[in-house]
Amino acid sequence: MDEKEAKARQYREENKSAQLGEIVFTGSSLMEHFPINQLLQEHGDGTIIYNRGVSGAVTRELLEMLDACVLDLRPRRVFINIGTNDLSDPSITISQVMENYDRILSRIEEAVPGVEIYLMAYYPVNYEAAPAEMKEVLRIRTNEKITAANQEAAKLAERHGQRYIDINRNLKDSQGRLKAEYTLEGMHINEAGYRTIYEDLMPFVKEEPWNPALQASSKEN
Repeated sequence: MDEKEAKARQYREENKSAQLGEIVFTGSSLMEHFPINQLLQEHGDGTIIYNRGVSGAVTRELLEMLDACVLDLRPRRVFINIGTNDLSDPSITISQVMENYDRILSRIEEAVPGVEIYLMAYYPVNYEAAPAEMKEVLRIRTNEKITAANQEAAKLAERHGQRYIDINRNLKDSQGRLKAEYTLEGMHINEAGYRTIYEDLMPFVKEEPWNPALQASSKEN
């Protein structure tokens, strides 16, 4: 069993005792490493958020683990950041990433009617801040490629009647790169970086339901 399979098995066990109908964060390491519950506690915020990110996951793998990472929890709201590992692979095109992403969204929507899904813009990278061993990956996963993928993610969200959100403004330097002080190795984000994201993310976490199906369900309850 590899680390991703072990993580999915762990989530399946944790889901058995979780509250249904809450908020889920899912995706790859950029989501798994988001210290959302630590930050909620620091702010005295009782919002229930389950982080179901899986380090190293690509879109195809999230699709395969979707029960553990989303569906078991029947969430009312899902925040997704998936696809950056695909973008690091030169053999995978942006259109292939979006085809898998489309399947992910469709499966969630079919399993959880009325769910509100937020497709988070991919975070920028910083080639210049990366150590030598990371530079090869960042020659493939460039900010230009990330921008192109974000444009397609926004279109995908619109087709599904879901939301695309870009909360990267405080992460970027004057050249549009991930600020050097917010990155571990040019690609992953440190705690200080996540704290800047948190401030812009929480208004979306807290906003009133905007999916008509969810609004109707809320009124019935």
